[in-house]
Amino acid sequence: MNEALVLTGQNETIEDTPDNDVQPEPSQIDWKGIWKPLSLIVGGFLLFFFLPMDSARFTQSVIESLALAKWYAQEHVLLCLVPAFFIAGAVAVFVSQGAVMKYLGAGANKILSYSVASVSGSVLAVCSCTVLPLFAGIWKRGAGLGPAIAFLYSGPAINVLAIILTARILGPEIGAARAVGAVVFSIVIGLFMHLMFRKEESAKAAAAMHMPVPEVERPLWQTSLLFAVMVGLLISATWGKPAQAGGFWSAVFAVKWLLAGGFATMLGVLMVRWMRVKLYKLIIAMVAVFIPALAIPQQPLIAFSIGLVAFVSLLTTTRGETESWFTASWDFAKQIMPLLLAGVLVAGLLLGRPGAEGLIPSAWISGLVGGNSLWANLFASVVGAFMYFATLTEVPILQGLIGAGMGKGPALALLLAGPALSLPNMLVIRSVLGTKKTLAFVGLVVIMATISGMIFGHFF
Repeated sequence: MNEALVLTGQNETIEDTPDNDVQPEPSQIDWKGIWKPLSLIVGGFLLFFFLPMDSARFTQSVIESLALAKWYAQEHVLLCLVPAFFIAGAVAVFVSQGAVMKYLGAGANKILSYSVASVSGSVLAVCSCTVLPLFAGIWKRGAGLGPAIAFLYSGPAINVLAIILTARILGPEIGAARAVGAVVFSIVIGLFMHLMFRKEESAKAAAAMHMPVPEVERPLWQTSLLFAVMVGLLISATWGKPAQAGGFWSAVFAVKWLLAGGFATMLGVLMVRWMRVKLYKLIIAMVAVFIPALAIPQQPLIAFSIGLVAFVSLLTTTRGETESWFTASWDFAKQIMPLLLAGVLVAGLLLGRPGAEGLIPSAWISGLVGGNSLWANLFASVVGAFMYFATLTEVPILQGLIGAGMGKGPALALLLAGPALSLPNMLVIRSVLGTKKTLAFVGLVVIMATISGMIFGHFF
């Protein structure tokens, strides 16, 4: 009887337990992990669902976007970007972090660091995209934010050939203003970036003081000669045809591929002497390049492409630092190339190619940059910042805009903002520096270009 009562009491106790004390099972759905891809899928669906295929302007803009990407691939990827990736990889492997910190670090002498950054950037004479691997290389090796930004701006902006062409076609006043403005911009924007993020820079400089002195495997003169040869190869391969025949620049253009071949040969010899590359491999590579160069001289890009393949073979079939060189270059390429190509496609869709229309009609742009108002200069700066300009192409574009009524102030604003920035350029900078620093850099360039344009337009 007692056992029955006990059991009955237990049953009663179990039955009397309220339902609200039972804890529900946790949800098995990770909503945070679902919303982002779901939003992308829905957004992509709506984009394709409402594509205005019946619009002639839209379809023409798509064609222009693809045409710009094709032109970019043909004219800039092999001749500009790929050599720049290898130079950036060489910076990561052969340039000691101590050397970068000494000349470009956050704690370096400001006069020395900004002078080195602006001069080294201007020597390259590259476009806003080609300078990116080199900028990423020195940034990752410990360069301070200010000097790195000065280098980033000066590379495409302080282009001696472009400044000469600007003075000859658009007038000596705007050519001189572009030269002075570009030099001042590279230093002032770098200093402003340093001040805006000085806490991070101070922490970076403090950390650098406790870093051990790295061992240097190669004398400084050897490293300097190696980079001089690579930069010479990059400049000679990308040397553009002058607008007017005759003179020194035309003479250099006539022998550009001989110069490129000479620098490439010198690079191969240095690799044999200092990097344990076998001589017979270099001979095979040279024969593979010289045969198409002599057989098809009117198509130098074929020989240059074979030379790039041969160079990669030399790097990857030799053990040691050459493999590290290739790996570092590949890391830069896979980080930067997808963003650049996506940016080129978007820029072509919105603005088209030089002389062609995108989604934004060029008549709107030319109609909004007349006179010397604040809006005209600001608009020219913003359009220049987002539009992609290959080296030297900004001059004939501006010539056409000035002929259509563009003021000289907005023209200078576009010249100071355009070559140094582009939509592809911004995407890559964001992947290197982050959103906050990228917005600060772009904002400084646009604001200073606007102010400079207004001052120039007031006097001229």
